[in-house]
Amino acid sequence: MDHPDDPETEYGFLAETLTDANAEAFVHVADRFDDDLRYLTRFSGPDRPYAFAYHDGDALLFPPSLFDEQAEREFPGATVVGYGDRSDPDPVDAVLAVLEDREVERPVAVPPAIRHDAYVRLSKAGYEVVTTSAVESARERKTEPEQRCLESVERAAQRGLARAEAVLAEATVDGDVTRWNGDVLTTEVLRREINAELSRQGVDPSGYSVIGAGSTCADLHFTGTDEIRPGESVLIDLSPRGPHGYYGDVTRTFTVGSPDPWVETAYDAVLDAREAAMSVLDSGAGVRAAAVHEAASDVLSDAGYGVGDVSTGFYHGVGHGIGVSLHEGPGLTDERELRPGHVVTVEPGVYDPDRGGVRLEDLVVVTRDGFENLVDYPLSLTPRAADSS
Repeated sequence: MDHPDDPETEYGFLAETLTDANAEAFVHVADRFDDDLRYLTRFSGPDRPYAFAYHDGDALLFPPSLFDEQAEREFPGATVVGYGDRSDPDPVDAVLAVLEDREVERPVAVPPAIRHDAYVRLSKAGYEVVTTSAVESARERKTEPEQRCLESVERAAQRGLARAEAVLAEATVDGDVTRWNGDVLTTEVLRREINAELSRQGVDPSGYSVIGAGSTCADLHFTGTDEIRPGESVLIDLSPRGPHGYYGDVTRTFTVGSPDPWVETAYDAVLDAREAAMSVLDSGAGVRAAAVHEAASDVLSDAGYGVGDVSTGFYHGVGHGIGVSLHEGPGLTDERELRPGHVVTVEPGVYDPDRGGVRLEDLVVVTRDGFENLVDYPLSLTPRAADSS
């Protein structure tokens, strides 16, 4: 994949947060699996606790021992607090030492996901601790560098999708069995082909290569093994993560051989719902997020599919925000208005565990007067060969 410059976090929102909360410092303690901390620090390792603090305009990273050089390379803030030759340092101790040295007395703000032991120790040290969702909110509107990261991983995801489509196009129908390279084609075989291509593109499948066939398409997060049968729907939803921490997300649905009539009818309905949702987004910033979901729901309801039924029909939101988390705000069932820089999926679908499922998913950036679709991938129920244009 191409490698856009890693985005740098702008910390001005934390200064505003501290003013609003009448707090003097912001602290977060977690590990690499916490997406708020990844956003704040742009630091990608390891799976041991480390800390971030913000005070008086200064952003500080407290990395684990032996990771000072990596921290200096990746952290966009001003200060990396090293530990010298100390092994297994306690990041909370280090934060408390800095707070004491800087004579912090007023409340300390923390995100809701801070480690419980860190919360307790800050309290026992005499600080009033107030929680804030400011980081989560700041993550929602993507800067241009963040958008470039999302676009790059989305291109890689589409290469994985193209590999899947090529395999399906090469597959042959043998009675009621689908074969590829002489063997029965399964979702697991297809997933391995996709994941190998994603790895070649420099992105991590992250366990999110969802592939359903027939009835398992109705399992929205199916990562098991199922036989791919002629005429049934094959739903492929890919959400790899790039080295910069940002996810992609794209879904297409195909069949091998002549499609079952239910699949063909459902596909046409989902296409219409996708168009209706995109038409709402044409208005750009200021549109009510839930209006996108409502537009798709109305089309599918009018086509005879249940909406909100947890067993059949359309039973999930039409889209969600995406960034350093696969699912983050805003959701397209929210009542608030969309803003420039919101990046959301648009993914209408219909499902019947007895017949199959269809979903089509794109990734769009909301702009002031419309949207930009980061997905440039054809919409076709019939898979194309690898050399098809």
